[in-house]
Amino acid sequence: MAQISTIPYKIPKKILKNLKNNEYDEIILFALGVFGSHKLKELINNPSEGIENRLDEHLFNKTAAKLINEGLIEQYLKDNEIHYRITTKGEDKLMERVENSRIVNRLIKTFTPIIGPIEKRDNLKSQSISSFTLSYKDIVFGLLSIHWRMNTFYEVAREYEALGPDKNVSLGRCIENNAVKYANNPAIKYEDIEYTYKEMNETINRYANYFLSLGIKKVEVVNLMLENRPEILFVIGAMSKIGAIASLINTRQRAATLTHSLKLNEVRFFIIGEELLEAFEEVKADLELKDKDILFYMKDTGKMEAPEGYLDLIEIVSNQDTSNPPTTAEIKGKDTYAYIFTSGTTGFPKAAHIRNIHTASSIISWGKLVFHIDPDDVMYICLPLYHSNAIHIGWAAALSGGAAVAIGRRFSVRNFWKDCIRYSATCFNYIGEVCRYLFNQPPSPIDRQHNIYKIGGNGLRPEIWKEFKERFGIKEVYEHYGMTEMMGMFCNYLNIDGTIGANYDPYAIVKYDIDNDEPIRNEDGFLQRVDEGEAGLLLMKMRSQYIFAGYSNNQSNKNKVIFDVFEKGDAWYNTGDMLRSIGYYHAQFVDRLGDTFRWKGENVSTTEVDDVITIFDQVEVSSVYGVQIPGTEGRAGMVSVLAKKSHEDFDFKNFLQLLQKNLPKYAIPKFIRFLSDLSTTSTHKIQKSLMKKESFDITQTNDPIYVLLPNGLEYVRLTDVIYDDIISKKYKF
Repeated sequence: MAQISTIPYKIPKKILKNLKNNEYDEIILFALGVFGSHKLKELINNPSEGIENRLDEHLFNKTAAKLINEGLIEQYLKDNEIHYRITTKGEDKLMERVENSRIVNRLIKTFTPIIGPIEKRDNLKSQSISSFTLSYKDIVFGLLSIHWRMNTFYEVAREYEALGPDKNVSLGRCIENNAVKYANNPAIKYEDIEYTYKEMNETINRYANYFLSLGIKKVEVVNLMLENRPEILFVIGAMSKIGAIASLINTRQRAATLTHSLKLNEVRFFIIGEELLEAFEEVKADLELKDKDILFYMKDTGKMEAPEGYLDLIEIVSNQDTSNPPTTAEIKGKDTYAYIFTSGTTGFPKAAHIRNIHTASSIISWGKLVFHIDPDDVMYICLPLYHSNAIHIGWAAALSGGAAVAIGRRFSVRNFWKDCIRYSATCFNYIGEVCRYLFNQPPSPIDRQHNIYKIGGNGLRPEIWKEFKERFGIKEVYEHYGMTEMMGMFCNYLNIDGTIGANYDPYAIVKYDIDNDEPIRNEDGFLQRVDEGEAGLLLMKMRSQYIFAGYSNNQSNKNKVIFDVFEKGDAWYNTGDMLRSIGYYHAQFVDRLGDTFRWKGENVSTTEVDDVITIFDQVEVSSVYGVQIPGTEGRAGMVSVLAKKSHEDFDFKNFLQLLQKNLPKYAIPKFIRFLSDLSTTSTHKIQKSLMKKESFDITQTNDPIYVLLPNGLEYVRLTDVIYDDIISKKYKF
């Protein structure tokens, strides 16, 4: 596990001066309170560096014993190593010492113009199951956690000013700059292969110059079907340099869905990986290919030569010109270089524009503001590179500081930490399901044998957040909320547990009518912002046409922009998601609008119910949704679960007690469906549409279903008789 350099680098100079007087109490409280728990060896002196760089072990032990005796910190043993953490009493003590300090006042003064007033106030009451809110102490400690890199925030502000839709900013330009600035730094690690930045740029240039020789022009679309490997980055990089568009096909698509994606845009070039040749061949006849269309084949294992009718792209480009193409200088921020397909949880996927300005913004924000990337970092990416999470969080962040990306072919619970160790990774991008799968594995000695200490992504649920960090030794979690087709994101810049953070772009959370599926307008016809603590629909102000990148199919863009929101003529992007303000301009994700349902006059967030259900140790994965019961208004809760035990051995009694203890009565699911497997998208999102359609209809599935009948004290198996009685309205739910 990498040493965390909290002392002396991240401790304010005024507090660090106490080292000279052998006074360690404030330094220890600051390190543990602001930066979380530490191992003993992360706090005490490393003899090879000199006494001024860490704490003397004898004096540390003496001070720590005093702080433990006073109830300010705790010592505990984990993985046979001594650890320390601060107590609530210790946090309050630290707060007394720092809240009126010059550094805190300066931080508050700096950030108030950005996110609004930061002042002590009564605790906000959140209208949620968890009642989670942020306190003034949370914000102060969060600000202190970034004080040591405030210069970066000022630099980033200047860099943002240089961005613009008509400016010469692009992914390709960044790659070319890095090839000079970080020429010999590792850029890509994949299995036993490694490319420096110079080598990566030269390889990308081979592709770019070859594509130009074919007459591929600006805005022309090229279909690309590759799994995670360096070649997908080479082609994407080449497209960004010549102004063409790589349509990144989801590698899990098959049959009609795959045909839809391949035909969605007019193309004449198809790049197909060896690993996906069979899937492509199955639909090729449906593509109505013309004689002028060209099929490229990209070897993978190398065991199979290019089939008849295909050109061996890797072989062809091997002898191409490695110099930067002249077209890079012509690319603008507004130019699209890739299409990324939405997950398609309902209906056919849509292709969203990925513009250079979007990626350039991510390079700055994720690389500098969030991950504070440096050339020694290694970003492990095992999520699919045809999605924006991998590109805009993983690759973009690495590019910002000349760091390497280590590419995992796909997410594997078994190999995840082994890969992180193999590549000496220091960070990774995630979605919540990845964290959940890792967390659900039995504890292992390998859990902390890696160098990962910072992660970024979306969907890490609050109920496992702190335990996840503690178990895997992770110090920094940069949870965010954003969309492939949207610029402007919430991000947990301050590394505060349990929040998607703040958003520096103009946004509004407005009241929404779940029953009628529309925002609520007042008597003047305008929308209404929710009160703090309430949930509502998130809107992003369309201060630029590039806030919403849009889809390749203009028909899909309808209804995504709402007009006359707060005044005549204004325009706001409709995210389709519900968020809750939790104080100090921070938010929590609540639910997708289509997932939130109304029962007994109350809005039920499926995400919040899921969070409670997955606490139960017999549940591996759950998916909550609303179903209609004849004779009732709204939708009742139903949950499909992958259980660690069979339904016959499931502990329904304790499961129901857990629900009753943590959920209001209206949010407790009425039905439980036990799944044999779970259908997910390529980004591991659970596909609910079919389960919603099948509902609790036992004629539609062989899966066991249990029901909590009105006035019932336990869940009972849903039989034909009970089902018929529910349908005929004999039960009054």
